[in-house]
Amino acid sequence: LFCTACAHNKLELTPTNTKVIDFICPSCEETYQLKSQRVRIGNKVLDAAYEPMIHSIRTGKAPNMLFLHYDPEACCVENLIVVPRYFLSPSCIEKRKPLSESARRAGWVGCYIVLKQLPIDGRIGIVKDKVPLSSKEVRRQYGRFKFLAEKKSDHRGWTTDILKIIRDLGRKNFRLKNIYGFETDLQKLHPANKNIRPKIRQQLQLLRDRRIIEFKGNGLYSFR
Repeated sequence: LFCTACAHNKLELTPTNTKVIDFICPSCEETYQLKSQRVRIGNKVLDAAYEPMIHSIRTGKAPNMLFLHYDPEACCVENLIVVPRYFLSPSCIEKRKPLSESARRAGWVGCYIVLKQLPIDGRIGIVKDKVPLSSKEVRRQYGRFKFLAEKKSDHRGWTTDILKIIRDLGRKNFRLKNIYGFETDLQKLHPANKNIRPKIRQQLQLLRDRRIIEFKGNGLYSFR
């Protein structure tokens, strides 16, 4: 597999028993964790322990996530997507119930990565229905939002959540009042923030400054 973050065309396996990280780029040192399954990738994917995952996100140490759907009979990769590390935020991590007292690891708490909570921009296809996609296009999509890597996790979470709302509207043009309509949902995702509308405007300005969207005037925006 090629690196999605730079022009290097081969990732290296990490040593056996390396925690969290399965692959690393020898050129730019981007890290990757692989999750594979026989069934098609759905709305959420089972991950490891909850607290370490949240800690890795908040400290900026989470790897890029690779989600692989394979056919064991045909020894074939069906689908493969990458979720860039900078799209991961506490909003897309769902805590599982602790294991029962009778379990070998009683009390252990795992988590899911909730892919449906991410905008489509954060789920970049590498292989789709057995067809490998262009490495140039994969890298272009990966690089488009790489500016998020410079932000703290709570800031990234806000940008990701606003972008997800905009994408879910399903239209090229939208108005500020359309985003205000999700104020209650955003309050649930960010309960500590009591100034939801100013935060919405701040994130729209960020996306505008990064040329993801364009401000047309009178509360009207458009995707570029």
